[in-house]
Amino acid sequence: MIATKKTFEYGGHTVTLETGAVARQASGAVVISMGDTVVLVTVVGIEGDTKGRDFLPLTVNYMERFYANGRMPGGFIKRENRPTVGETLTARLIDRPLRPLFPKGFYNEVQVVATVMSMDPEISGDIPAMIGASAALAVSGIPFNGPIACARVGYKDGNYWLNPTATQLESSDLELIVAGTDKAVLMVESEAKELQEDVMLGAVMFGHEQMQVAIQAIKEFAAEAGKPAWDWEPPKHDETLLANIKASAEKSLADAYLIKEKPARRNKLSEIMDTVIEQFAAKDGEAGIDSDTIKQIVDDIEKSIVRERIIKGEPRIDGRDNKTVRPISTKIGVFPRTHGSANFTRGETQALVLTTLSTESSAQMIDAVRGESKEYFMLHYNFPPYCVGEAGFMGAPKRRELGHGNLARRALAAVVPSIQDFPYVVRVVSEITESNGSSSMASVCGGSLSLMDAGVPIKAPVAGIAMGLIKEGDEFAVLTDILGDEDHLGDMDFKVAGTAGGVTALQMDIKIDGITKEIMDKALEQAKEGRSHILGIMLDTIAKPREAISDYAPRITTIKINPEKIRDVIGKGGSVIKSIIEQTGVSIDITDDGTVKIGSVDRDASAAALKIIEGITEEPEIGRIYEGKVMKITDFGAFVNILPGTDGLVHISQISHERINHTSDVLEEGQVVKVKVLEIDRQGKIRLSMKAIEE
Repeated sequence: MIATKKTFEYGGHTVTLETGAVARQASGAVVISMGDTVVLVTVVGIEGDTKGRDFLPLTVNYMERFYANGRMPGGFIKRENRPTVGETLTARLIDRPLRPLFPKGFYNEVQVVATVMSMDPEISGDIPAMIGASAALAVSGIPFNGPIACARVGYKDGNYWLNPTATQLESSDLELIVAGTDKAVLMVESEAKELQEDVMLGAVMFGHEQMQVAIQAIKEFAAEAGKPAWDWEPPKHDETLLANIKASAEKSLADAYLIKEKPARRNKLSEIMDTVIEQFAAKDGEAGIDSDTIKQIVDDIEKSIVRERIIKGEPRIDGRDNKTVRPISTKIGVFPRTHGSANFTRGETQALVLTTLSTESSAQMIDAVRGESKEYFMLHYNFPPYCVGEAGFMGAPKRRELGHGNLARRALAAVVPSIQDFPYVVRVVSEITESNGSSSMASVCGGSLSLMDAGVPIKAPVAGIAMGLIKEGDEFAVLTDILGDEDHLGDMDFKVAGTAGGVTALQMDIKIDGITKEIMDKALEQAKEGRSHILGIMLDTIAKPREAISDYAPRITTIKINPEKIRDVIGKGGSVIKSIIEQTGVSIDITDDGTVKIGSVDRDASAAALKIIEGITEEPEIGRIYEGKVMKITDFGAFVNILPGTDGLVHISQISHERINHTSDVLEEGQVVKVKVLEIDRQGKIRLSMKAIEE
């Protein structure tokens, strides 16, 4: 068993690639370490006939094992179960730059599995997993036009950071992940604190430049340890069939793409496809062309028609030029009982976005390998089948929904106040009710409006826009506010969100072998123009957050108590706090520093709960008069309860100015009396007086 190793320095971390010792039955397997974070990445490709398949069945799985950081999973089930949201998002992150580099016509099944075996909490597993996947493909022999590499980029005070640690990212104004080949950028995912476009572009180019050391290391690694390349050739095209179908259907397809409305256009294209299949496909029992091959040819013709028109400068599918944003309509306060709501419609894309405010106890608990944490701002995105005129199964959110929701959350996170500044957990839900391009950016716009309608004091409104690209040779056209068809037939999906002050999120996916700095620069500038246009319309609807939150949102009353009194408020086994909640119907959150937050829609209920807690935590004051109950009678006086859990002694001499022989002659247990605090000694004993009140 001979292992091959390659080591290089990368952003202050030592990275080691190793193959040949682990998972030797996989097509390719690499153990990659970056500091103390170690990831096993395997690739399996299935050779054989792919007839009848017209897509690449690539699957990417990313798994973080709890043992990697010496932890056990929380909850009842003590083993890793279905992927977490974080694992799913990382799997998507790895998939996106890999997929476009498999050669056209390659439809063999490929599975990439990345397993985090050791985790340094300061070094995330996503960057080594992506580099490891590239290296595993490079040594596997599977057809792949790589290698690729990736980098995480931070930014602060005019300086870019390469692969910053988790601690460094806390103070960074940017977290950007960029992936690419030695020639061009393929994928960008980022979150920023209102940075200018030139700073964002600089971060992308910085990351691409720095990743070249990793790409070179993978090339050298594969040269030494790579398996023989597959004996695979792209499928040959039937040029005669292509010419015949083109002659038969090109004119009708071109006319169909002059129909501006998506449903009508889709129905017409479906009719044309059925006609072509009926004309050219082999009949039952006959040898000839299968319908899947015909569908692929028709799809290529459609792609050629749309792309050629755009490159020539002709109007787009819906009649717009390259820079025009579709018509926009906005409305807030859509639903009566929600805390905040908005309807954002752009062309044939519509998002109903709802905001809910709750108390700190509603925060999302996250149990991850790095440790437990809480999420106080959430954004969830739903994409039901009816939004594209289809009927389908509805269940748990899929990878696409999680990814789109995460992008929208990142875009808004920079402007949402912290839990310290605004003591509410905020949940935004985007319901996509129509879709024809860029529903994630509609979620950003609608989310911003909904937050302001809810009275959340966001720093500034955020708008988002999706850009597209058509590139033929050296000619290219950047498209503002792309349609679904333009996304499908184009070469780039470039999404930019931000305020008037700068970019808060940027995501880019490329379907070709990469794009240049010139194209990205033009796309960013054109996106800024479109974003400014959308922000103007949004501001006409609502210019700033409402002064007050909804009447149906909980009011939060915050008080500070002595931390030593926390146990009194909670009580044994939580009995006291449960009793308060049952009596008043409020929610109560208590932190270790003694901060108590009482939440309720009912002001009277909050006041009642506050009174109870103040009574429990109140400290007795010398000279103050209290009304209390006699708890115990003794020969030398009576013990009176003046505050919950606090008793004091009224000495027999302090009961009355008249001489009293026996305490029981004047007082009895359960009697309510008024007393004055005379003294509190060092041991906390309280001396009370009844006669002092008479004086």
